Amino acid sequence: MSALKLAIIGGGSTYTPELIDGFARLRDTLPIGELVLVDPAADRLELIGGLARRIFAKQGHGAVVTTTTDIEAGVADADAVLLQLRVGGQAARNEDETWPLECGCVGQETTGAGGLAKALRTVPVVLDIAEKVRRANPDAWIVDFTNPVGIVTRALREAGHKAVGLCNVAIGFQRRFAKHLGVDPELVRLDHVGLNHLSWERGVTLLDAPGAAGGREVLPELLAGFGKEIADDIRLPQRVVERLGVVPSYYLRYFYQHDLVVEELKVKGSRAAEVAEIERQLLELYADPALDTKPELLDRRGGAFYSEAAVQLIAALLGTGGGTSVQVVNTRNDGVLPFLPDDAVIEVPAEVDAAGVRPLPQRPLEPLYAGLVAAVTSYEHLALDAALRGGRDRVFDALLAHPLVGQIELADRLTDRLLAHNREHLAWA
Repeated sequence: MSALKLAIIGGGSTYTPELIDGFARLRDTLPIGELVLVDPAADRLELIGGLARRIFAKQGHGAVVTTTTDIEAGVADADAVLLQLRVGGQAARNEDETWPLECGCVGQETTGAGGLAKALRTVPVVLDIAEKVRRANPDAWIVDFTNPVGIVTRALREAGHKAVGLCNVAIGFQRRFAKHLGVDPELVRLDHVGLNHLSWERGVTLLDAPGAAGGREVLPELLAGFGKEIADDIRLPQRVVERLGVVPSYYLRYFYQHDLVVEELKVKGSRAAEVAEIERQLLELYADPALDTKPELLDRRGGAFYSEAAVQLIAALLGTGGGTSVQVVNTRNDGVLPFLPDDAVIEVPAEVDAAGVRPLPQRPLEPLYAGLVAAVTSYEHLALDAALRGGRDRVFDALLAHPLVGQIELADRLTDRLLAHNREHLAWA
């Protein structure tokens, strides 16, 4: 197969060098001939584009790196388009993580009221970009990293786009479990189930060889030998993890320990402020013409292992990855979890290859998890409706349906604050 053309929308992100590093290291799996970084921030593009070229050159990769502020030009003839944008930047994220605390609710960029605000800002922009991709090349895959991934991917799929969502939670667990077991990560397969940022590892299979059938269940062994480390990693009590016998995503802490998290956030302040300072330092590093590797500071930016997950997924979709592989993705439910609508977007292992994405069958989801999944799925349906059609009433309905809100007076206060802080980004507000 000839070398591929990829485009990254949001290519001026300080996170982009993480992707570049993965593309360079894993070029045999994903042979890229041209990489286009697309971003409205021309100054950032110049810095990131320069560093990307140096990283590729350092590792002997021959890809051509171009930059543009023009989406149509950037996605023309692209085989795959990666979305990693943040409408409103870190300033909007800081607000998402701040004003909900005024109402006693968790301030977080992907869940609760802050997550809804991000969805409302993001969905219309992503759909506009996706239409441009479709006009440029209807066969191109759109891979969405943009949060909230579940809602954004659902918006793309309902609009008929060739899209799949990707998150780093599953690959992060795979890598950490493999380290505990002292094995290659490709020998670890997860029984991962739920929604984006609302998922559980119900099983961990140790394979005899990468991609092999069968294998041995080792989750009880992991919890017995590394329970404290696993619990500390997801910041939940070890006794609860052992009682459940599963490993929740660390995002479940916002549900299982909501009030405790709120009090912590009031003292600690927003993650956005911390990330903004990291970004400032990273941009200074990127400006150094001698820098030709991703700096260690980037590890504190978040998104560990995204590049590996992205390469695996895109290579499978474009047929360069050696056939069908099993990967955890965000895709249509289509009956996999029968208590959810077919058009819900779930996060589960799926077969991925050039023919597309096929979620694997799942055993029944236990009531302890199914109820929360169903409630958040209903919220996501209402959130998408609000993002597509606007209106205060739709925003209120979505908040009232969210398990972290669920009260009339609280939903009213949060709605007012959400609209006040986001009017410049909402055409209908």
